[in-house]
Amino acid sequence: MTAAAPPLKLEVEVFKVHGPNDFVGAFEAVAKSRVNAVAVTEDGEFAASFKTIAALAVGNKLPSIGSKEYAEAGGLIGYGVNIISLYRRGAYFIDKILKGSKPADLPIEQPTRFDFVINLKTAKTLGLTVSPSLLSRADELIE
Repeated sequence: MTAAAPPLKLEVEVFKVHGPNDFVGAFEAVAKSRVNAVAVTEDGEFAASFKTIAALAVGNKLPSIGSKEYAEAGGLIGYGVNIISLYRRGAYFIDKILKGSKPADLPIEQPTRFDFVINLKTAKTLGLTVSPSLLSRADELIE
């Protein structure tokens, strides 16, 4: 994220959070800063708290982006790897290994399927209008 900032002329401010007890304090710090949006990383440790994080973002009138599951929990936008397709490919590799292939001989693969989800309910709450071209690109719209 920080690597993409200079070419896009964005300024990134990182607020480190170590667990659910830090969320409120982090959003209090965000409210005192010049932050205009929040990006939630795909950290499995925080997945159980996506609903809380999304509520804090909306409560602070901040657009936010995270994984598909984050948007389903109330975040504005979800974009990321399609987890189901990763599990399917994982099963393929497990099958190969169980049939005798050496893990070192198997190719490394990059994900090819990504989910793009827009939570229209959150957009409305934030007073945002989503352009028709963006709506047409979404894999899923949450209303």
